[in-house]
Amino acid sequence: MESFFSFLERRVDDSSSLLCVGLDPHISDLESPTAASALTFCLNLVKQTARYASAFKPNAAFFEVFGAEGWTALKEIVISIKEESQKQGSTIPVVLDAKRGDISSTAEAYAQSAFESLNVDGITLSPYLGKDSIEPFIKVREKGVFVLCKTSNVGSGDLQDLTLDSNMPLYLHVAKLAEQWNEKNNVGIVVGATHVDAMKKIRDAVPNLWFLTPGVGAQGGDLESALKVGLRKDGKGMLIPVSRAISRANNPAKAAADLRDEMLNIRLNLTKNN
Repeated sequence: MESFFSFLERRVDDSSSLLCVGLDPHISDLESPTAASALTFCLNLVKQTARYASAFKPNAAFFEVFGAEGWTALKEIVISIKEESQKQGSTIPVVLDAKRGDISSTAEAYAQSAFESLNVDGITLSPYLGKDSIEPFIKVREKGVFVLCKTSNVGSGDLQDLTLDSNMPLYLHVAKLAEQWNEKNNVGIVVGATHVDAMKKIRDAVPNLWFLTPGVGAQGGDLESALKVGLRKDGKGMLIPVSRAISRANNPAKAAADLRDEMLNIRLNLTKNN
């Protein structure tokens, strides 16, 4: 039985890519403020960028805003990604950006919704309620999670930078917990590209975990700096989600290809210099 990160690594190798294409149908980018328009918008992105994507990351909020019709649209998008995967002969993981976090009985329902109803492969989670809130999502090794560790937003330090009695910042404690929880090779962490110094500390502390690294592009994170400190020694271990820089480009396929190639070139140069 294949683990989530074995599955992801196979896709990274097949696509020569660390690019995770974000599917965030902002209402301002749509032809009309409807679920149908969001569906059309995302289906076009999937079709144009699938060959360059190591994964897709739909953001649940941009679909939930349309109510039940939005959830139906999201389900159709997941199906379309599976269909594109079949055309390529390489399965593309779908990571639902939902940042769930609740007591274990509620978490069971969230896990069922994501993994059985929507049939996504991974999900983002908040660790604030502890391990029992994470366990329902990691029971099956083929399904993966990215636990919020050091997020890309400006206010992340309000809680995540707090120093514990051990003189360790809270985000490092979360990273070490995620490492403990990663018994089935299906737990990674969210580490923003906007906090490179923190990322270096996290990578030193957990050299093998996968990072989901938002913040490149619109949020101001520098791609090369993030890859330099965040990549594992094998040149993997990071998924770089990009949304608006692709979806708002005149040619989304070219934008995705250029980003994929830029990441690949940086990886190769870093490998040569190590």
